[in-house]
Amino acid sequence: MTRIYWNMKFELFISKRLKFEDESRKTASPSLNIAVIGIVLAIIIMILSITIVLGFKNEISNKIYNLDSHIKVFNVNMNTNMSENLNTVNANDIIPCLQNCSFHDSIATMSLIAEQPAIFKTANDFKGIVYKGVDANYNWDYIKKHLIKGRIPDMSGNADIYEITISKIMASQLNLDVNDRIYTYFIDEKVKVRRMTIVGIYSSDFEEYDQAYVLGNIKALQNINRWDEHTGTYVGIDSKYLDDIEEQAYSIFITLAKNTSDSNGRLLYNVSETNSNNVAYFSWLGLLDMNVVIIIILMSIVSAFTLVSALLMIVLERINLIGTLKSLGASSSSIRNIFIYLTQKLIFKSIIIGNAISLVLAFLQKEFHLIKLDAESYYMPYIPIEIDWGLIILLNIGIIILSYLTLIIPSMVVSSIKPSESIKFE
Repeated sequence: MTRIYWNMKFELFISKRLKFEDESRKTASPSLNIAVIGIVLAIIIMILSITIVLGFKNEISNKIYNLDSHIKVFNVNMNTNMSENLNTVNANDIIPCLQNCSFHDSIATMSLIAEQPAIFKTANDFKGIVYKGVDANYNWDYIKKHLIKGRIPDMSGNADIYEITISKIMASQLNLDVNDRIYTYFIDEKVKVRRMTIVGIYSSDFEEYDQAYVLGNIKALQNINRWDEHTGTYVGIDSKYLDDIEEQAYSIFITLAKNTSDSNGRLLYNVSETNSNNVAYFSWLGLLDMNVVIIIILMSIVSAFTLVSALLMIVLERINLIGTLKSLGASSSSIRNIFIYLTQKLIFKSIIIGNAISLVLAFLQKEFHLIKLDAESYYMPYIPIEIDWGLIILLNIGIIILSYLTLIIPSMVVSSIKPSESIKFE
């Protein structure tokens, strides 16, 4: 035990006093500088890849979760009655039932919502839209945050029920602005026309939503379709906890099945949740994880080859030292450890520089949005950044472990060096 400890002290003592610089030039050899640059660049690419992909996933997920209800309760019969184009629910059957359930504390809001296709018509153009009517309980926070002009519709009892908020895309396509009035055609058994007043313009940068949805008061659709105040096309439920939405949706389904079935025991209402309603987007986001894994693997391979080259260069530059140490009785394993310790100094230097540069770049992009994107293609106007310190720490630990394992085999070249030949080496 004492011998092992002495060997470690000896190896560390020698490695601490060895320098990368050429004594005659006082600068590191070009090969070592290239090695440091290569490892630094690999670390920067890996960290920025993680922060950018996390940023994209969080931004897209937030848009989906905020623009669509987390959980929807809708009529179980999908267009079984050909005389009706819309399936409706009765909020009095659903909301009181869920207010008394055991998981009510996990529900943030419940609101009655109605969606119906319609057509905007101006003097020179027209556009198909989906009118989304909401009640006074609807959470407008996300739309308020993305308003670029005007306000949200007034949901108070005496307000104009035909106030609407449209997207920037629609406003641009139809040359509309706040306070303009537009004819809206609702097509059911017969065409019904209402003149809507635009009170606000929003931009979520989520083109599929912005191209289609107009937000207004549910009372407008209730008036048009002659529904009572408790009727809509679904009840939208927003949860306080997004990690277990599937379990919450299942609990809501079971509760409704027990309390709202008809006399024959048939279900009246079905339940869906955001992840299944937007499976294409979440599948696409899942593919981004694979891209990050591929980048990390490629950069790890690049770093490994760079480290092997650096270690061999360090060994070649110090063959005389190896011969001297061997002639003094140092074992090949001790000399290998000396060069591994020496190369690890290069690794830690590269890790510190790489982390510093990448985190500074990530912070600048996160705070100031320096690099812009085409919102129509990427769903956001700039590259998003999300810094997960846990993942970054794990990445650095992985780099250190991989670096050590990478150095073990090439360091064995020390065993093949003979003292008699190495001392004469120039």
